[in-house]
Amino acid sequence: MLELTKLQSFTGRPGPVLVIVADGVGVAPTGPSNAVTEAATPVLDDLASGPLYTELRAHGPAVGLPTEDDMGNSEVGHNALGAGRIFAQGAKLVNQSMANGSLFQTKVWNQVIAHGRSGTLHLLGLHSDGGVHSKTAQLYQLLERAAQEGVTRARVHILLDGRDVGARSALDYIAQTEQVLQKINEHATTDGQEADFRIASGGGRMTITMDRYQADWDMVERGYRCHTFGEGRTFPSATEAVETMYAESDKGDQYLDAFVVVDDAGQPVGAMHDDDAVLFFNFRGDRAIEISQAYEDHDFSAFDRGNHPEIYFAGMLQYDGDAKVPANYLVDPPAIDRTMSEYLCAAGVRSFAISETQKFGHVTYFWNGNRSGYICEDLETYIEIPSDNVEFNTTPGMKLREITDQTIELLRSGRYEFGRLNFPNGDMVGHTGDLEATIGAMTILDGCVGQLIKVIDELNGIVVYTADHGNADIMFTETDGIRSPKTSHTLSPVPFAIHDSGFGSEYQMASVEGAGLANVTATVLNLLGFEAPADYEPSLIRFD
Repeated sequence: MLELTKLQSFTGRPGPVLVIVADGVGVAPTGPSNAVTEAATPVLDDLASGPLYTELRAHGPAVGLPTEDDMGNSEVGHNALGAGRIFAQGAKLVNQSMANGSLFQTKVWNQVIAHGRSGTLHLLGLHSDGGVHSKTAQLYQLLERAAQEGVTRARVHILLDGRDVGARSALDYIAQTEQVLQKINEHATTDGQEADFRIASGGGRMTITMDRYQADWDMVERGYRCHTFGEGRTFPSATEAVETMYAESDKGDQYLDAFVVVDDAGQPVGAMHDDDAVLFFNFRGDRAIEISQAYEDHDFSAFDRGNHPEIYFAGMLQYDGDAKVPANYLVDPPAIDRTMSEYLCAAGVRSFAISETQKFGHVTYFWNGNRSGYICEDLETYIEIPSDNVEFNTTPGMKLREITDQTIELLRSGRYEFGRLNFPNGDMVGHTGDLEATIGAMTILDGCVGQLIKVIDELNGIVVYTADHGNADIMFTETDGIRSPKTSHTLSPVPFAIHDSGFGSEYQMASVEGAGLANVTATVLNLLGFEAPADYEPSLIRFD
């Protein structure tokens, strides 16, 4: 039974508790590459210098990822913030399943192989080792296992990263993959079977295929037509495609156009046909849902798919458990139960969640343990402000001002005891690699946080300020005086601050070894006047 016990030593404040997640705003040393410290942020500076401040781990094992080298991301970060416990996530789940062989024993894998043997096996996904959406090491294991199980024709459709890894690193990953494919082809040939494993198509992850939250279906359509029918600029190889586009502009990999690899006759080498298998090898869900729907939904209507081939489609994981997308998948996602939202609804606490489209799913779906929709519509209000379809360095404020204005309305309505919001610009503008724009983004964020603190003070409430991972805190690396934009997340800790105008002697910061994002959940429950569930990660505050 979901039940919260009231604290005896602290009953909360008269006003609401508001959690502000500053997406992508990590804590790194000051310097010219740190957009957070380069910006004028008097409000954030005050929070960081207050008595109720600490820093939290937001990467690696602290958020359920395999190693300390694995950057955190918004999905696992919000899972931890909402669940209060650490669950094995994405890459770790897949690694475990590959290591123990269970992935290759599933009915779905057997179907993928059966279709690959009789037709062509297509592997589609983000092409890097960034570890946020995918891992090339996992792609290589899939390819090698498929060859071992008798697949002789495979095509790889690569989505160029340049966001979770170096801005122009695509050629390195292409070279690695071409080497793997060559070895598979040579080995299969010496065994007496002709093998034909090739890269077939690709394009930048922010140009084709990997849209999320239905922000830009045109982007998905471009990718679908590129991968399925071979529509796009044609080149004899992926290497030549990228080299040509590098010479034409200074765009990073994530923004490069769709391309198609063709044979000597000018025909696409990887067009899809009936009874082929398509395996989407990303493990992160948000940017995998729409392309999955385009391939498997019989009643699909977001765009005209033309002569849609009847293929067997599968995902690495099920990306939306409630909507059952995709229907076929290799690895079960983490089962996250008893989230903070479930406990608060059971206790009758009214709450709201708000962000713009780019991060709306994070304060709802991911916060609620990978669960779509409301937990209790009578008690919860979710507000999504549509994001603009632009490169976000052109609008560094994104929709922060609109989020702030609507949040103030919600707070002043007097209906809510708890609210949470995501300010996305530290992450989304940071991903562009534009230092000046990201500095501007931090200045705007600071002003919006200041507005919200003022209103919370008027209402005698509490603000909790934190982040889900780093990004804006390291915007470039420098070697021999040459700066290279850093567009990926960072391994930095994130800030955690409580602003409580009624703060006296009831509580103080606790000493929690190795504290991470999952510790925030118990802390927020305490600030609402509740004991946290016994198996939640310990609170960051203690009561005298």
